[in-house]
Amino acid sequence: MTSELAVTLHGVDVSAVADQLAADKIASRIASRDATLWGPDAQAEASIRLGWIDLHETTRPLLAEIEALVADVRAEGLDRIVLAGMGGSSLAPEVITRTAGVELTVLDTTDPRAVRQAVADGIERTLVVVSSKSGTTVETDSQRRAFEAAFTAAGIDAPSRMVAVTDPGSALAEHARQAGYRQLFLADPNVGGRYSALTAFGLIPSALAGADVAALLDEAAAAAPVLASDVADNPALRLGAALAGVDVVTGGTGGADRTGRSDASERAWDKVAIADSGSGIAGFADWAEQLIAESSGKQGTGILPIPADRADPEITSPPDDVLPVHLGTADTAADSPSPAVTVSGSLGAQFLLWEYATAIAGRLLGINPFDQPDVESAKTAARGMLDAPPEPEPPAFTDDGVEVRGSAGLLGGVSTLSGAVESLLSQLGEHGYVAVMAYLDREGPDATLEWVRVPLTRRTGRPTTFGWGPRFLHSTGQYHKGGPPRGVFLQITGNIDEDLEIPGRPFTFGQLITAQAAGDAKVLADLGRPVLRLHLTDRSAGVRRLSEVLS
Repeated sequence: MTSELAVTLHGVDVSAVADQLAADKIASRIASRDATLWGPDAQAEASIRLGWIDLHETTRPLLAEIEALVADVRAEGLDRIVLAGMGGSSLAPEVITRTAGVELTVLDTTDPRAVRQAVADGIERTLVVVSSKSGTTVETDSQRRAFEAAFTAAGIDAPSRMVAVTDPGSALAEHARQAGYRQLFLADPNVGGRYSALTAFGLIPSALAGADVAALLDEAAAAAPVLASDVADNPALRLGAALAGVDVVTGGTGGADRTGRSDASERAWDKVAIADSGSGIAGFADWAEQLIAESSGKQGTGILPIPADRADPEITSPPDDVLPVHLGTADTAADSPSPAVTVSGSLGAQFLLWEYATAIAGRLLGINPFDQPDVESAKTAARGMLDAPPEPEPPAFTDDGVEVRGSAGLLGGVSTLSGAVESLLSQLGEHGYVAVMAYLDREGPDATLEWVRVPLTRRTGRPTTFGWGPRFLHSTGQYHKGGPPRGVFLQITGNIDEDLEIPGRPFTFGQLITAQAAGDAKVLADLGRPVLRLHLTDRSAGVRRLSEVLS
């Protein structure tokens, strides 16, 4: 992994925008926590969401406490660390541990099969980190209950195997104290979830799994002065301008002072495909996906991030509205026939770089990068369906074991699975994208379904994203609903052969994931987004069938 932090532009000219950002002292104002940078409507939220700026300093006192916990856990032979968390609570630890080559079991699903497997594997040597900023995240609370019950059933003192990471005053903090959890860590409440990589949320599960988290803070500390500098070659200014796509390439200056939303016609692109091209950082695009999508996708604007491989069409032959971003060395994309960006640097430095760049892109687009107004809509719909389950919606038709449903007007005159897919894809506009949303088990046999992303991109000539539900609801779910209305949505669910109770709850994991999928589809359809819902009555056969049809 290269340690020098750099943003190299290929066929992308951000000089005028970067000059204006430097002249306006945007970088140093972010570093000094100037909450006025994103306009008066965002000021109240921004004033309590800029704690990420100096986490390389403020988190450092935790290191001794973390080191002591790690030593105790290892002395007891607890070598299987499970993280129960969603979104910002799970994505950074997943990147940190994969990059370090250490094992962390990340449980960020409500699929009964996946939860059962995570709970059953090596329970006698397991320590669970329950991680939730609000302390009320339904997925994490349900996972916590399942593990507490499993430990007790195995004759293990459950609290001794539980560590909580949450904000002060949360319901999880109160539960951890009352139950006598092994340890409770309180994170900085002035840091939003997707900016929390270098807080207790990112560091504690990663350190327990064996990653060197002190090194991450050192890397961020080394980068901080560079990112706070008001000079045009500041990597954060360059990356932020490139991501926003406002007045780049042609070199205008209007974007830097923009206080309202940027019209799409004034942007060179509104999508970015992020691929590892030899950086040594594993899975970084998944973390960046949440940061960018949830921060920018609102008020009808935004940047759609697309995690990709370096050989994927979004990288090698992108449409004009997609900017390829390579994680690699300075010359990685030097021969690219289209505009491209290369970002290099150590992991800790890149966490801070992309956070700065995303905040800067938010200013250029005239949006608040610290709220997520549309995330709650799907949660509310799911809760409503759990509280008062509606009558099951009959499928429009069933084809070879796949039940087919669609939003209004989508399936008229269609009677086959392939015809339904064609009908959905026909709704794609010139600047549209396809979103595949699979409420299945990403770690089990269902995982092969993710391979349909690239064939769909080649088939349509348009970028395609793939999200595992409910994981993506805490990431691109905000962009789907609050961003530009250009997506077409393919939701995939499957029969639950063996459900799993949630202790102390009136619903099961199967009922929960079903409600989450239905609630998400309802909100999208109510917003006028085309939604095709495919339910696999036999998961194994259905995954094979869908892979054929979608490809």
